[in-house]
Amino acid sequence: MPDKRPVNLDMTTISLPLPALVSILTRISGVFLFVSMPFFIYLLDASLASEASFSSLLVLLASTPVKLFAWVLLSMLIYHAVAGIRHLLADLGLGETLQSGLMGARITLLVTLLGMALAGAWLW
Repeated sequence: MPDKRPVNLDMTTISLPLPALVSILTRISGVFLFVSMPFFIYLLDASLASEASFSSLLVLLASTPVKLFAWVLLSMLIYHAVAGIRHLLADLGLGETLQSGLMGARITLLVTLLGMALAGAWLW
């Protein structure tokens, strides 16, 4: 029996609910953090190699582009942690209804924005 349902291939017309967007962004931030792990490991290795390399690393980390990159990484980490807690609470049975899922997504975004602002204030 052939499937006669319409197929929508235009991704710009699809509107996802907020909890779905928060869930997708959690996965994207996780991939971004995983890909950035070699950078973190390099920084740790460079900071522990010698006092001179630690000093040169401090000079590098004082530049604005590197601070901006560090803020993006911290923001991804904060978002991933907050959204991960939301998913853990959902695994415990909290936030399974449509209303509570939407509220959890909003709280996740609000706490993340607050954490991003605090991380930015800490870096600068």
